[in-house]
Amino acid sequence: MTEATLEAAVKGPTFHPISARRKATNVVATVLFTASFLIALVPLVWVLYTVGVRGFKAITSSGWWTSDLSGVLPEVFAGGVKHAIYGTLVQSGIAAVLSVPLGIMAAIYLVEYGRGRFAKVTTFMVDILAGVPSIVAALFIFALWIATFGFPQSALAVSLALVLLMLPIIVRNTEEMLKLVPDELREASYALGIPQWKTILRIVVPTALPGMISGVLLALARVMGETAPVLVLVGYSTNLNLDVSNGNMASLPLLIYTEFNNSEPAGRMRIWGGALTLILLVAVLYLAAALVSRWLARKR
Repeated sequence: MTEATLEAAVKGPTFHPISARRKATNVVATVLFTASFLIALVPLVWVLYTVGVRGFKAITSSGWWTSDLSGVLPEVFAGGVKHAIYGTLVQSGIAAVLSVPLGIMAAIYLVEYGRGRFAKVTTFMVDILAGVPSIVAALFIFALWIATFGFPQSALAVSLALVLLMLPIIVRNTEEMLKLVPDELREASYALGIPQWKTILRIVVPTALPGMISGVLLALARVMGETAPVLVLVGYSTNLNLDVSNGNMASLPLLIYTEFNNSEPAGRMRIWGGALTLILLVAVLYLAAALVSRWLARKR
């Protein structure tokens, strides 16, 4: 090493001052990004404010959370949306019970085992399913479950349609979470003689679990507000129906749509109250997803 090279190594790299052009470009980009964020935030805040102001009186009324609309006249603001909340939670819950295991196992296959033509076809079909509109999923279940097999319109049929909407979200999210698991963890497990299936169950899935749970809860929150499946596959009821396989069952989206035909002020109040209730339920799920992910991340 020459004396000049040694002197340069001791002094370290030479940093040139940032040019005025780069500083100006950085300022312009920062202003543009900030302005875009604020513009995108305006309609969100406006919607939340409008729904909150107009629906607050409804959700704070007596019996809103504990009563249904059985025997309530259209022009009278009374009763509550217990039956609609129950329908929304039950339909979404059944869809989650059916779609979560299928979606997670499909994602594990694609990431850990999927090779060759079958994996490519599966990925292609998941991509197609992700772009299917909710009305198409509802019509498919109607043609297969009701028209072909002869089952009645019910909350179960709605749940089957919601499964088709949840599956691609769960598969895609789980895939991304599994891909984030470092390969070094898998290789270390294999080096210790642990088989692949046990490595997946004991190492890979627990590592990716916080993100997987967040994806499941976000997919559940996404389908809770779907309108097309409930319009096609189940009728509206003002009573609380506990039978998911038969009979009409209300849900918050179906309640909102039904009350649009009610021109009375009481109907408008129920519309805004139902919309605010649905937003609150979705917000609770998003908050639960964040808390569960943070809690699981701390336990690792």
